[in-house]
Amino acid sequence: MAWDFETEPEVQDELDWVEAFVRSEVEPVDQVVEHAWNVRDPARNALIRPLQQQVRERKLWACHLGPELGGPGYGQLRLALLNEQLGRTHSGPVVFGCQAPDSGNAEILAHYGSEHLRKTYLEPLLENDIVSCFSMTEPHGGSDPTGFRTTAVLDGDEWVIDGEKWFSSHALFADFLIVMAVTEPDAPPHQRMSMFVVPADSPGIERVRDVAVWGHDDAVGTHQYLRYNSVRVPAGNLLGERGGGFAVAQTRLGGGRIHHAMRTVGLVSHAFELMKRRAVSRTSRGERLADKQLVQEMIADSWIQIEQLRLLVLRTAWKIDKLQDYRAVRADIAAVKVAMPKVLMDVSSRVIQIHGSLGISTELPFGKWVMEAFHMGIADGATEVHKVNLAQALLRATAPDDGLFPPYLRPTLAASARERYAGVLADVGER
Repeated sequence: MAWDFETEPEVQDELDWVEAFVRSEVEPVDQVVEHAWNVRDPARNALIRPLQQQVRERKLWACHLGPELGGPGYGQLRLALLNEQLGRTHSGPVVFGCQAPDSGNAEILAHYGSEHLRKTYLEPLLENDIVSCFSMTEPHGGSDPTGFRTTAVLDGDEWVIDGEKWFSSHALFADFLIVMAVTEPDAPPHQRMSMFVVPADSPGIERVRDVAVWGHDDAVGTHQYLRYNSVRVPAGNLLGERGGGFAVAQTRLGGGRIHHAMRTVGLVSHAFELMKRRAVSRTSRGERLADKQLVQEMIADSWIQIEQLRLLVLRTAWKIDKLQDYRAVRADIAAVKVAMPKVLMDVSSRVIQIHGSLGISTELPFGKWVMEAFHMGIADGATEVHKVNLAQALLRATAPDDGLFPPYLRPTLAASARERYAGVLADVGER
């Protein structure tokens, strides 16, 4: 029976190095780099590229990728432990070559891209020489992609794309976009769409406006509202089969959701550290905050929530490694996706409260973390959708009881037990 919570010594040594490196080298960079995804920023490159080289020398670059793509091929469980360290920083995932949305887009290209697409886009993406965008959500689509209206029509040896996309992740920096569009309008809802690689400089891409996230310090919004006006791409830029867009999307979304959760564990753990430090450092009415019972309740509740989330994430990662099939772990991933924003919101709110007016100021990042909780509750599918999917999966495996009353009523169970043990009870002379 293999069931323990220990980490192999060599893996723990590696994690210890990552923790020290993140704290001493990566966190200071967060204070001076405007946006770690902007590969066109000379200051960013001067600071981050040397750190990336150190990570490569330690053979920790792009750990989510297999050796055939230049990574060490970490399983999800080991990746979860690594991402806990990276999640406490802005630049950490970029320094280690596992940042979203590039990590998921790389998986799509590796699985479904032609040799030309892999050479043109995947190789420089894996080197972090370029940045990619996932252009899926539509202004009227929300969490229901079956309602998408963007179309792609085959015209000779080119696809012609028309439609609008909202909140296209990091489109401001991207060299190419992965776009989902309707190609089979008469097919069943989940077989209507296909995915395409679209060069960012393609004629017809109209950048309606840059969209920023509240609480982020970006000078310009990095996500974009895009309009595709008869944008033409070669027929070979199709990813996977016609009508297979949903299957392609699941290649990245299953992993993306669990990876977000891994990093969130790191972020809430960091918030918890700061919460404890403030509680033992600050005095009020003659005693430390740490000596006040309501503060102690905040500390206890936070620790319990973080540990529950962490264990759920680690067990889900373990199941992914064991089953090697995201579809078989959909319910677990949905549970992680639901729990993650709740824990981040609760812990961030408490760390703000314990820091008082300092906590709501822009001199600390806590307000950003509260907004990040809403972000995590929306990205890769809204919390409500995942709750519904989880409940349906759990109920689907539950058989209904026959009869007007449930068979587990106490009188029913007692009668059944008396019938089963009638002989024994008679022998002992039950009254």
